[in-house]
Amino acid sequence: MTGDRFPTNGSGHRPLMSEERAERIRQWHLGAIQGLRDGTAHEQTFSYLGRTLVVPPQVMPITPVSHLLGEAVLAEVRDGDRVLDMGTGSGVNAVLAADRAAAVLAVDINPHALDAARDNARRNGVADRVEVRHSDVFSDVHGVFDLIVFDPPFRWFTPHSLIEAATTDENYATLTRFFRQARRHLADDGRMLVFFGSSGDLAYLHQLADATGFRRETLAQHGVVKDGTQVDYFTYRLTAPKARH
Repeated sequence: MTGDRFPTNGSGHRPLMSEERAERIRQWHLGAIQGLRDGTAHEQTFSYLGRTLVVPPQVMPITPVSHLLGEAVLAEVRDGDRVLDMGTGSGVNAVLAADRAAAVLAVDINPHALDAARDNARRNGVADRVEVRHSDVFSDVHGVFDLIVFDPPFRWFTPHSLIEAATTDENYATLTRFFRQARRHLADDGRMLVFFGSSGDLAYLHQLADATGFRRETLAQHGVVKDGTQVDYFTYRLTAPKARH
């Protein structure tokens, strides 16, 4: 797939939705990040799918819909898999994958997230199978993986802090780079698990996946009503023939 066949945002992302919907998402985002900026965030401990995770205030916490991806990880990982957890955050999905995987590489750009992921791998007894590394998307990722797990930022606005970068990806630069580069790091029979929701530009994610030739299967879905607007969350399994090229 050549670069010029990918969707392009030009100088800025143009949401594939109505202006009214885009503005509503912007207002949701502004409300959500206020709590990240006001200094009231604190360390949290979660009991989650049989694991104990400690999340520092500089790292995105586990949310009420996180289990849609976590349960898919537990169901998807096969004995002996090599797994990449892209944007690992507190390391939750790396920890889940490590129960069966032969090796897990967990990457993030947030140094607080990297420390948390290492600590949580040790806390849950899987540190021998989880390597934690700083990487901006695939910048320091080498080789191929049987499974890639990605819980990307849902929104396209400009982040102003590392923790805000867990929720928003300016012009979807990270999401676009991920899909441009993922196939070269995926084994020929590999799979990807991607979590996303309609509180972001879901149609753009679909467009990116289609442009790279990935087959998309919905593994989990959950809907809520927020301010009178339906918001749906999805976990997708993505596969592609001849993944390496």
